[in-house]
Amino acid sequence: MTRGRRSRGWFITIEGPDGSGKTDQAARLRARARAAGIPFVLAREPGGTAAGERIRDILFGSGAVSAGLDRRTDALLFNASRAQLVAEVVEPGLADGALVVATRFADSTVAYQGHGSGLSVEDLRTIERFTTAGLRPDLTILLDLEPEIGLGRKAVDDHNKFETHFDLDFHRRVRAGYLAMATDEPERFAIVDANRPAGDVFGDVLRAIGRLPDGPDLGVAGSDSDSRSEPRAARSRIPG
Repeated sequence: MTRGRRSRGWFITIEGPDGSGKTDQAARLRARARAAGIPFVLAREPGGTAAGERIRDILFGSGAVSAGLDRRTDALLFNASRAQLVAEVVEPGLADGALVVATRFADSTVAYQGHGSGLSVEDLRTIERFTTAGLRPDLTILLDLEPEIGLGRKAVDDHNKFETHFDLDFHRRVRAGYLAMATDEPERFAIVDANRPAGDVFGDVLRAIGRLPDGPDLGVAGSDSDSRSEPRAARSRIPG
């Protein structure tokens, strides 16, 4: 099995409740990929394109417009931004053989607008298939932790509307939704305990990626962490 550069790249998504450390882990992956000589593309969700950033302003901008969006409008706007991201960023990166990492993707909409806000998960998955033209991640890393901990990590001035206008029960439903998705698709998900130092979390992220068939060679996980635990899903659910 050849590891490293290949004709089509790898698509990895990092999901999890607010405050779980997705941005930090993506930055660590970018640094590791660059050190290994692997082309890397970071896909910002929502946003990441000129059109997507305009949509992001509507979704997360200050004022009554963002706070007053209907949950169906929310879901459609997230998907509109995602469609442009796939067309402009994700697919071109994969075609170039890059490691493409998205901090949030379609599972976020299912977790927040579906499990959190009560929209039909089946309907959201139908919209997802149209939005992404059937694109699915090679691996989804779920950074899991209790919502009380995640919300407590973020400064008040860094809160988005989901943290400001939605109660703790909403965030608990979001977390439960993520865990339900991981149970339903164990071959795609790796659950990583995010309530630990970031270096330990990153060690488990690397181990999960290392179990991808023909996955990118990002080096030895142990060099970033003294932890020798494995992601809860990766031990038995990531083939290879």
